[in-house]
Amino acid sequence: MAFARTSSVALVGVEGVPVEVQADLEPGVAAFTLVGLPDKSLTESRDRVRAAVVNSGVPWPQKKLTVGLSPASVPKSGSGFDIAVACAVLAAAERIDPRTIAGLMMIGELGLDGRILPVRGVLPAVLAAVDAGYRHVVVPDQTAAEASLVPEVSVTAVRSLSQLIAHLTGEPPPEESDDRPDPPVPGGNTLQQFTDPRITADPGRDRLLDLADVTGQQHARRALEIAAAGRHHLFFTGPPGAGKTMLAERLPGLLPPLSRTEALEVTAVHSVAGVLPPGQPLVVRPPYCAPHHSTTMAALIGGGTGVPRPGAVSLAHRGVLFLDEAAECGPRVLDAMRQPLESGHVTVARAAGMMRMPAAFLLVLAANPCPCGRHGSPGTAALGCECPPASVHRYRARLSGPLLDRVDLRVPVQPLGRAELAAAGTRGEPTAAVADRVAEARHRAEARYRETPWKTNSEVPGHELRTRYPAESGALHEAEADLEHGVLTARGLDRVLRVAWTIADLAGHPCPTRDDVNSALEMRTGVRRGRLVPERPA
Repeated sequence: MAFARTSSVALVGVEGVPVEVQADLEPGVAAFTLVGLPDKSLTESRDRVRAAVVNSGVPWPQKKLTVGLSPASVPKSGSGFDIAVACAVLAAAERIDPRTIAGLMMIGELGLDGRILPVRGVLPAVLAAVDAGYRHVVVPDQTAAEASLVPEVSVTAVRSLSQLIAHLTGEPPPEESDDRPDPPVPGGNTLQQFTDPRITADPGRDRLLDLADVTGQQHARRALEIAAAGRHHLFFTGPPGAGKTMLAERLPGLLPPLSRTEALEVTAVHSVAGVLPPGQPLVVRPPYCAPHHSTTMAALIGGGTGVPRPGAVSLAHRGVLFLDEAAECGPRVLDAMRQPLESGHVTVARAAGMMRMPAAFLLVLAANPCPCGRHGSPGTAALGCECPPASVHRYRARLSGPLLDRVDLRVPVQPLGRAELAAAGTRGEPTAAVADRVAEARHRAEARYRETPWKTNSEVPGHELRTRYPAESGALHEAEADLEHGVLTARGLDRVLRVAWTIADLAGHPCPTRDDVNSALEMRTGVRRGRLVPERPA
């Protein structure tokens, strides 16, 4: 009997589980058995591995072969186990010294010709390997940069099985043919991008969209700045063409760059989803995801057949999720976001396994006031809104109260008139200037919460705001009156306090003043509080 073992990683969401790949050769009728809860793609590795070994010039052992994946209770999927299976088999057949592969973590798919192909989820797999104590990983050459993002790990990048065998045996490396095209890297033209065009994930391209391109809309611009400074969810409502989408698309440019830890979190999600841009192993800018209003629940929250996949809420982790025409989305799809909005993660349970994915995103909703979009808008009366009151009520009711109760800022966006569009000096501040103020406000918040697990105002529990971080004396008078009259819920009052702290941080106040609280209250309820929300000059 001959036996050898090495290791690979099974991914469950963005969490990796180290898997020991064991190969056992015994005398008997030649057969290849794979055990350990493999899925269809992993079961097919038997044929891929056999063909790759033979085409690499190595004899296939003509014995009874059993490959076990331990722990057997963990479901395993994908083709990333191929090179671990191949090396375990070759070590059991004494083509490779079993001791050379016992401490390695191997991740990669095999082509029938022996090439080693890239797979999704290399970054979270390597992170799991390091957490389990492994210090040497073998990955496809195309994903070596992604694996090298993890500190304290030695990465061996290989292009073919014959090259890997030579490396493990100390033999001279074989000459690689240059006439074979490189295999596609997951993320360039991915299956998700072709099969679900309703999802647009933009994890890190340099944004050229400038807030200065937005003419007028000072109230909405101010709300955008507050949302970026405190990570507050935002709801724009107004007629078509008023600039709601234009504003939302410029929000990611106001957010600070991701920290190293956040960048690894975001990159891990996009690696699992297969949407990392080619040549960009690390996502350093907040992602922007804008699914179409016809998106299904599985595409938005995550799921699908077999092992669940990340949805738009996870692709927007640490960034912006924009839902345009929100009232046209399915009510069940929208209400499914209530749990991740509160917890910052989403849990999807399926028969094949359970997935827990991060989903700490900044939500921006945009909707028309009625089906035709002209209800109650000044300057559009001549066009005539013919929607009956019952139709307007049903349209607005598609956004449920519990969902809107989790949105901090609700801002009407009115269309600009000819005079405003033609007036000189209507061009607003550029993104860079607003982003500087946002960064300063974030620094003030981080200094205040230095000894706590929170970084932004939107994360602080309401009890802490009322006790450890109180507003100025008498500042909550109108907010408490709204709570008494049922205009605000208890959750709504907490969210008003969070927004008030962000407004205070932007203004440099040591704590929220009455004007800060009233400004936050006006942005939540839409009711004037005797003054306009302070605006920056154009």
